[in-house]
Amino acid sequence: MLLGNEAIAQAVIAAGCQVAAAYPGTPSSEILPAIAACADRLNAPTVVEWGANEKIAFEMAISASFAGARACAVMKQVGLNVAADPFMSGALFKLKGGMLLISADDPGPHSSQNEQDSRFFAMFAKVPCLDPSDPVEAAGMVRDAYALSEKHGVIVMLRPTTRVAHSRQAMEVVEGFTPGTPVKFEKREVDRWSQIPATVRRTHPRHNARITQIREEFETDWGLYNYERPAKGKAALGVVAGGVAFSILCDLLDDWGRDDVAVLKIGTPYPLPHKMVEDFIARHEKALILEETYPVIETQLLNRTKADGRWNGVVPEAGELLPEVIGRIVLSRLGDAPPDLNAAKLSAAVEDLKLTPRKPQLCAGCPHRASFFAIRKAIPNAINPSDIGCYTLGLNQRAVDTSLCMGGAVTVSSGLYMAHKVTGQERPIVATIGDSTFFHMGLPGLLSAVYNKHAFVLCVLDNSLTAMTGGQSHPGLGGKLREKDRGVAVPIETAAHGCGVSFVEVVDAYDTDAGVEAVKRAWEHARASSTPAVLVFRRPCMLLRVPQEKIPVATLEEKCVGCRYCIDYFACPGLVFDEETKKASLDMRFCVSCGICAAGVCPHGAIVARKGGRSA
Repeated sequence: MLLGNEAIAQAVIAAGCQVAAAYPGTPSSEILPAIAACADRLNAPTVVEWGANEKIAFEMAISASFAGARACAVMKQVGLNVAADPFMSGALFKLKGGMLLISADDPGPHSSQNEQDSRFFAMFAKVPCLDPSDPVEAAGMVRDAYALSEKHGVIVMLRPTTRVAHSRQAMEVVEGFTPGTPVKFEKREVDRWSQIPATVRRTHPRHNARITQIREEFETDWGLYNYERPAKGKAALGVVAGGVAFSILCDLLDDWGRDDVAVLKIGTPYPLPHKMVEDFIARHEKALILEETYPVIETQLLNRTKADGRWNGVVPEAGELLPEVIGRIVLSRLGDAPPDLNAAKLSAAVEDLKLTPRKPQLCAGCPHRASFFAIRKAIPNAINPSDIGCYTLGLNQRAVDTSLCMGGAVTVSSGLYMAHKVTGQERPIVATIGDSTFFHMGLPGLLSAVYNKHAFVLCVLDNSLTAMTGGQSHPGLGGKLREKDRGVAVPIETAAHGCGVSFVEVVDAYDTDAGVEAVKRAWEHARASSTPAVLVFRRPCMLLRVPQEKIPVATLEEKCVGCRYCIDYFACPGLVFDEETKKASLDMRFCVSCGICAAGVCPHGAIVARKGGRSA
């Protein structure tokens, strides 16, 4: 019973991939570690490495294909934005080795800052895209993607969504590795590997011809992924469905016992097999298009007014196509009543179980809850830009004012400094960024800030791993994925000094008093020198289970005045507030006895360390 991402990873190894690179991002994060684990199990020679960001990972992979190696790059949909530059240019090359780009999308979204659709990116770059509907199909598409890539010399995108990546399905375990073509880079093929205006005038028309040929092949030769599930008798409705929407629709029709709905499955959304889709729609009086998340299939139709979809509001323009959403749409097209979703029973069950919804929070004992607390306490009126990752949850502590994209904490700080400078205002700016994100995209912005003399404090919240995506390594740690591989750790302080930062200090994240003073010193230095200052708040993530001193705490009811300061500005799941008594107390289900809340979090002294309670 393999996870979709594990199925994809095993298929990558089975296909003989020789170079695999990625940057972690949910829902894609498990793929590269699973590639490494499968390669170790089979003793395959595949090179498996994290890139410092998605652009780097993509460039490492595609350049390996220049030499004839089968390669793949793995990322999530917003990571493809970072890799857009080489992706758009690389699309025009005639590659030697097969090149697979796995871009995992997140309709919903569950763990992303948007719902962008990588299929549109494939269409933008003119790159063939395969859209799996379940893990087994995703694995099969990997095999066929490499064959397609090497036949035409093109990048091929595989686009699993969250429900494919994180569902499980029974399938055969891979037991062999068949290497691709011999690796040899041929020199003096400048016209082949250099995209300059003179070559693009030749390569772009050739690439257009390739896409036309691939479209024709998708019409006739890809029946494994493009096929019709016919109705019995005359169909009351014809549905064109792609990806997970196809699987959900088929399950619903089977559950309802409906055999009067015809379904055309499209596993190759770009380039779309026009004739197949348009013929299907023409054969049905009523037609519907179901796809996540954007109208990629719809947009490619010469006349989409013959089928309902997003263009006319029948299908929602945002959000995941969950079973209840698809059920409602399909039954409304059939003229039937909407399905009974047992909403009343669900509400009663939630009430009976006394379930209290909780917003996402930093883990109990997270070192950077203390970092955020110290940052805000040091300069309460500072602007606090932040970044993508766990530290976005600093919003719960009122310690984050902006969150734009990877590395945005640094560049937003520069922009805010410039905006205030133009009017002669001085406003403290104290930004936060994670250790992995610092290497991913923080360094270019920091270098620019030093060069341009932008005054702000950049706090690197170092928890010794890429936390939110599952604990992967990064350049600051030096860990690699294959069992016998070892990398070189690049200290954050060294990298900051290398960017020209003159003020770099490291502080224990748990030491809130030291953190407060360090933030004040850093801002004074930035203010006086008109340059950025860097503070590294360092302590390992609690999920690493590093042994540390336990300091049991207690709340003193008589001292609690109900101000909610501990709840609103510390926001630990181990602290709860009773709206009836107006008192804060401990929830021992979550408290990990880190002791930080006893170190000055309560302004009235109502949270204290228990006497004699310290333990290793």
